[in-house]
Amino acid sequence: MSFDEKANSWLKKPFDTDTQEAVKSLFDKPRELEDAFYKDLEFGTGGIRGIMGVGTNRINKYTLGKSTQGLSFYLKKIFSTETIKVVIAYDCRHNSKKFAQTVSNVFSANGIEVCLFSDLRPTPELSFAVRYLKAHCGIVLTASHNPSQYNGYKVYWKDGGQIVPPQDKEIISEINKIDFDSINFKADSSKIKLIDKEIDDAFCETAVQISKTSRKSKLDLSVVFTSLHGTAITLMPRVFEAAGYSQFHSIKEQEVPDGNFPTVKSPNPEEREAFTLGLKKAKELQADLLIGTDPDADRFGIAVKNTSGDFELLNGNQTMLVLTRHLLEQYPEALTQKHFIGSTIVSSPVMINLAAHFGVECKLGLTGFKWIAKMIEDFPDKTFIAGGEESYGYMVGNKVRDKDAITSALLAAEIAATQKNLGSSFYEYLIDSYLKFGLYHEELVSITKEGRAGFEEIQQIMNDFRNNTPKSIADIEIDKIDDYGKQIQLSLNGGKEKLPYPKSDVIDFTLVDGSKIAIRPSGTEPKIKFYFSVNTTLESINDYTETKKKLASKCQKIIQSLGI
Repeated sequence: MSFDEKANSWLKKPFDTDTQEAVKSLFDKPRELEDAFYKDLEFGTGGIRGIMGVGTNRINKYTLGKSTQGLSFYLKKIFSTETIKVVIAYDCRHNSKKFAQTVSNVFSANGIEVCLFSDLRPTPELSFAVRYLKAHCGIVLTASHNPSQYNGYKVYWKDGGQIVPPQDKEIISEINKIDFDSINFKADSSKIKLIDKEIDDAFCETAVQISKTSRKSKLDLSVVFTSLHGTAITLMPRVFEAAGYSQFHSIKEQEVPDGNFPTVKSPNPEEREAFTLGLKKAKELQADLLIGTDPDADRFGIAVKNTSGDFELLNGNQTMLVLTRHLLEQYPEALTQKHFIGSTIVSSPVMINLAAHFGVECKLGLTGFKWIAKMIEDFPDKTFIAGGEESYGYMVGNKVRDKDAITSALLAAEIAATQKNLGSSFYEYLIDSYLKFGLYHEELVSITKEGRAGFEEIQQIMNDFRNNTPKSIADIEIDKIDDYGKQIQLSLNGGKEKLPYPKSDVIDFTLVDGSKIAIRPSGTEPKIKFYFSVNTTLESINDYTETKKKLASKCQKIIQSLGI
C-alpha cells in the first residue's frame, strides 16, 4: 500500500474525528504526509521511538494501541495458563501520561492485569519493578534523550531486560496481523492497579546498597545534580540523602519535569550544552562532582575537576572504565573467569584490557543495552559484575536489567569520595587507569538524515562501505572487517570467519595499528553514526596531556579521510 493510500485509510473509522482532521491537513504538506505514512514504526535498539503525530510512522494512540494489542495476543499465547501481569511507567514528555493510560486500557481490555505507576518514574525503576512484582512484561513510555517532539515505547520481558531477537520479531509478527479496527481500547478498570511507594522504597534501598564509603568521606564530598527536567528528580535526591551525602545540590531551574526541556537545546547528557547551568553551579560551589541525567534517568553524564582545577566532562567510555575498575578492585571475593563484565562492540576496547588485568571475562554485545542485560540470562553459571556502553549507559549488578543512572550516579559519588579521602580524585584515578590499561581516545560523529530520502541515503552509505570496502583508512592498512549484517569477519590475509552475533547493520574496521572505526544507522533516530577509537601506551602520568593531544589529532585525520 502506498503512503497516500495509507493516509486515506485514516480518514474514516476507527480513527476518531480529531485524527481524521489532522490527517486531512497533511494533504496540503506532501513531504510531511509522506514522512508520516511511508513506513510503519519498528522496534530498534530501544523499542519503538518516533515523532508524535498522526500516521503509521508516528507515535500516537493508534500505533501504540496496535503494538499493545499485538503484544497482548503474544503474551496470552506464551503464558496461556497463567494470570498475566504487566508493569507500566512513563516519563515527563508530552502525552506520556496519556499514552501510559491508553496502553493500560488496551492491556486491561484484553484481560491482562496492569500495575501502573501513579506518576512519572525513572526507566530503571520500571526494569526493577518487573522483577520485584514478578510480572511477565513491562512498558515504559519514553523517548530517552531525544528532542521534545519525540516519544516512545520500550518493552521489557519478565527478566527485567528489554526484548531481543527473535522475540521482538515474533511480537512484531503478531502486531502486523492486526488491523487498527481490531484494537480494544475499552478498559477494564478492575484490572488496573496504581503502584508507587512500595516500589520506590525497594528500589532506593537496593540502589543505596552499593554506597560503601565511610560517612566522613561522604560528608566531605560536594555534589551538584541536574535532572534536565526529567524523572531522576523523583529519586536521586532521596538516594543521595539515604546514602549519607549531606552536600547534595540540585539545579532548581531544571528540577521541574517538563517535556519542553526549556533550559536546554537537548536533554542529552552526552552534549556539553546540557550542562551549562550545572557547570556554572559546580564552579560557584567548587563542587567535587557534577551529575546530569536524561529525561527517563537511564543515561547519566558526569564532570569532575582535572589537575588544573577546571571541570572536565567525561564521556561514556571514560566513566565506564573508572566505575568498572573500582568495582573489580573492591570486589569482596576472588575474581576468576566465572566473573564477567559486559560492554558493546562500539564501546572502548580498553574494557577488554581491564578485564584481562583482573582475570575476568569481558563479554561484548551488539549496540543497545538489552544485549548486556541478556548476558545475565544467557550465562546463569557465571557472575555478572557490571556493564556499560559508550553512550552513557551503565548497570551495576543484576537487580536492574537496563541502564541505571540512579545507582550508577551513587557509584560515581562513592568513587569520588573514596579518592578524595585518599588525597586523590576521580580524574586522577582515570589517568592512572590509562597508565595501567592503555590510553584510549574515542569520538563519535552523528549525521542526521531526515525523512524517507534521509533513510534511503543512510542505507546507501552503508551499502557503499559494505560493497566498496577501502584497503586503508588515513593511509593506515585495514587489518580486519567485521560485517555484522553479513555475520562475517574478513582478515587482511584473506581469512574469513563467522561472527558469533545476531545480524545487525554494523560495519567495524580494525586497522593494523589497533585503531577502530564502526559505522551503523541509529536504531532510534534518523541518524548514521561513526564511532572512532585510537590508542597508545601511556608511559607516565606526566605525559598524559601531550599524548592525549596526539591521539585526538590522529583521530581527526581518520575522520577527515572518510569525508564526514
